[in-house]
Amino acid sequence: MSLINGLPAHVLLVHIVVVLVPLSALVLVVCAIWPQAARRLGLALPILALVALASVPLTTDAGEWLERHVDSDPLVRNHAELGDGLLPWVVGLFVLAAGVWWIARRTPAEGSGARSGSVLRIVAAVLSVVVAAGATVDVYRIGDSGAKAAWHDAYSKTPTKGDGDKGDGDEG
Repeated sequence: MSLINGLPAHVLLVHIVVVLVPLSALVLVVCAIWPQAARRLGLALPILALVALASVPLTTDAGEWLERHVDSDPLVRNHAELGDGLLPWVVGLFVLAAGVWWIARRTPAEGSGARSGSVLRIVAAVLSVVVAAGATVDVYRIGDSGAKAAWHDAYSKTPTKGDGDKGDGDEG
């Protein structure tokens, strides 16, 4: 996918990644720490993580197309290199989301007297926090580098309109 309605697909698809990866990370951590939430959400947790996972290669591919259609720039190259590192984090989110969902289905509810799933839940919770934090920080770093690449020479630090125009967009 290269263009959507005449715009580079990457600049549109990136919004899916920026929303779904941190959202998946947050929901994963909540469900890993609070098993009742995982039971209530059911398949929504792994499905959310799967959609986030599917959005990453689509966005990366569209970004690679865009990279070939803009001037070579160190900021663009840095953004592309950082973007290539997101997929393993999101694979981890999906695997853990499926695992947390499975653990929530297989272990008895709190207070039933069974402790067999406690160690598994603790391990899943710790791994979920680590991977969720890594994925979220990576999304931030990639987004920051992309914004710098896109905007570093595209605006003026001083207003370009007359002194009487406050920049509110009204033309008259």
